[in-house]
Amino acid sequence: MKTILFDASLCNGCYGCQMACKDEHCGNDWSPIAAEQPTTGQFWCKVEQTTRGKIPEVKVQYAPVMCGHCENAACMEAATDGAVYRREDGLVIIDPVKAKGQKAIADACPAGVVYYNEALDLPQKCTGCAHLLDDGWTVPRCVDVCATGALKVVDEEDVPEKAVPMPAAAELHPHVYYVNVPKRWVYGVLVDRTINEVVIGATVKLVDAEGVEVASVVTDEFGEFRFKELEEKAYTVTASIEGYEDVALAADTTAEDVVLGDIFLSAVA
Repeated sequence: MKTILFDASLCNGCYGCQMACKDEHCGNDWSPIAAEQPTTGQFWCKVEQTTRGKIPEVKVQYAPVMCGHCENAACMEAATDGAVYRREDGLVIIDPVKAKGQKAIADACPAGVVYYNEALDLPQKCTGCAHLLDDGWTVPRCVDVCATGALKVVDEEDVPEKAVPMPAAAELHPHVYYVNVPKRWVYGVLVDRTINEVVIGATVKLVDAEGVEVASVVTDEFGEFRFKELEEKAYTVTASIEGYEDVALAADTTAEDVVLGDIFLSAVA
C-alpha cells in the first residue's frame, strides 16, 4: 500500500499542494472517479496553519490534512449500495453516482475531510488523483508540486518508525503519516533589571515533576534560553546564578508551548 509521508521539517507553508489540488479538481469532472470539486467550501488537500507560542517567541507550523484512505474507513462503513469502495491500489473512492443523497458518508469522517456538495447532493473528497494514476502518473498532484520534498509517496513498510499517523484520523489507520513534527518547547530570557541588561552564559535547567533534570542549557548573547522537543507534561525551570536569588518557575507544556518571556532576576541583598 502506498502512503503519503509529510515531513514537517521541510514544509515552508507555500500552500502549493492545496492550490494544485484545486487546479486539478475545480472545473474538471473526472467521473467515474469524482465529480467536479466546487471552487469554495471544499479543500480535498487543506494546509492547516497553527500558531504556537506568543510574542516575543512565536512559531508557525503547517500541515496538510487530506483523506487518509484509511484501512478502517468510516466512510465505507457508512455507505450503502457500494457507494464507497477501495481500489486494488488501496485508494478509497466515493462513487459520484451511487453516493447521491448519502450525506451519512460525509458525516462519518472523523477528520472532516469528506465534504457534502449540496448543489450536487453528493459527498466528495480526495481521490488520491486516481484518474492521474490510471493515466500513468506515479504520484498525486499535491505530491508532484511540492517544491521542498515535504510530501512524498512511499511504501507503507518504508514509513519511518518515528512517524505518526495523521492525527485527525489516527484511530482509523490512515495512509497519511507525519514525521518531524516539533514537540513542545519552553522559552525565556534572563534579565538583570537593576542594570537593564540580559544575563549571558547562565545555566538554566528543566526539571520534571519528579525532580529529575530533563535538560540544561546556557543563555545566549541575548540572554535567551530554549528547551525543545519536550513531552507534554509539567516542568519547572530553575537557575542558580551567583549574585542573584534562585529562579524556580512553573512551565507546564501539557496543553501548549510555554513562553516565560523576560525573567527579572533579583540581586542577593
